[in-house]
Amino acid sequence: MLCTWLCRGALGLLLCGAAHAADRATLPSLVDALLQVAPGANPQAVQLAVQAMSCAVRHGAPAAQRLGVIDFSRPSTERRLWVFDLQRRRLLFDEWVAHGRGSGEDYARRFSDDAGSLASSLGLFRTLQTYIGHNGYSLRLEGLEPGFNDHAYARAVVIHGARYVNAAFARRVGRLGRSFGCPAVREAIAQPLIDSLKDNQYLFAYYPDPHWLANSPYLHCDAPAYPSAAADAASPPSG
Repeated sequence: MLCTWLCRGALGLLLCGAAHAADRATLPSLVDALLQVAPGANPQAVQLAVQAMSCAVRHGAPAAQRLGVIDFSRPSTERRLWVFDLQRRRLLFDEWVAHGRGSGEDYARRFSDDAGSLASSLGLFRTLQTYIGHNGYSLRLEGLEPGFNDHAYARAVVIHGARYVNAAFARRVGRLGRSFGCPAVREAIAQPLIDSLKDNQYLFAYYPDPHWLANSPYLHCDAPAYPSAAADAASPPSG
C-alpha cells in the first residue's frame, strides 16, 4: 500500500499519521449520515460496522459501495438487518434476518465459527459471488476475522431466502425460524437484497460479546494481511 511505503522514515510517519487522522475524521460523518436514514438502527452496531470496514480498506481490501449491518442483540421478531448505499448514503433494506439454530431461540446468545455448530458468527465479512443452490439464489460470504468467522466459506454460511423468515411465521411461532448458521432473509426480497450486496461488498454482524469486541482486529485496526477469497474451493451446500 502507498501508506506502507510512505511510513518508511520520519517524514513518512508524519504523512501517514496525517492520512490516518483524516480517515478517522470521516467516520463520524458517514456514521451520522447512515443513522439519519436508518434512525431505528443500533448506533453502536453501525459505528463499529463502519469502523471495521474502514480498517479493512486501510489494510488493502477493496472499497465498497454498499454495507450490510446485522444487529444480533435484537430478537429475531424485530427488523435487525440494514443494507446501506454508501455512495448515495441511502437505506436500501430494513429487514428481518434469521440466526443459526446453535445461537438460540428468539434471541441469539451463542456464536461460533466451528463446523457443525449451526451457530451464527460475528464480525466483518466480504461478499463473494452468487449461485443457485439448495436454498435457491444465494450469496457466498468470506469471513475476514480469524477465530470468529474465517470458516464461513467452508461452513457454507451464505445469504439466502427462507420461508421461515416473515412476519406471519414470527407471529405464529413467537420467533423466526432458524438456519444452519446462515443470515437467512425473506424469500420475497432475497434476490434484490443479494444483488445489492454481491461482489466485494461488506456485511457486519454485531453482538455485544466482550471477547469479540476486545479481540477483533478490525475493531482495533491491527488487522492481518487481507485474506484472499476461497475462489478455488469446492462449492459447499448452503445451510
